[in-house]
Amino acid sequence: MEYIYPNELKQRIDNREKLFILDVREEWEYDEENIGAKNIPLCAIPQRIGELKLLQNSEIICHCRTGRRSHQAAKYLTKNGFTNVRSLEGGMEAYVSLLSAEQD
Repeated sequence: MEYIYPNELKQRIDNREKLFILDVREEWEYDEENIGAKNIPLCAIPQRIGELKLLQNSEIICHCRTGRRSHQAAKYLTKNGFTNVRSLEGGMEAYVSLLSAEQD
């Protein structure tokens, strides 16, 4: 299991890297706040894994609110043949906290 940390993700977004970010939160959480990721809730990944098959060897960055669900999603994808899956350490809470700290 590999992780990506909020500061690294922010830097890569700021550098306008082409990233595939998978938000595994529920739709209502995504609607409240998102960073433009593809939203597939954790519980729907087994049924919707086909939507990700073209990315099997590409980097996929999973995130959720705190990192727990994204960790589970990353493990599931890795177990199902995805080779470059990372989980955002601390989730959106850590990412938003980083953004807030930078604005102060």
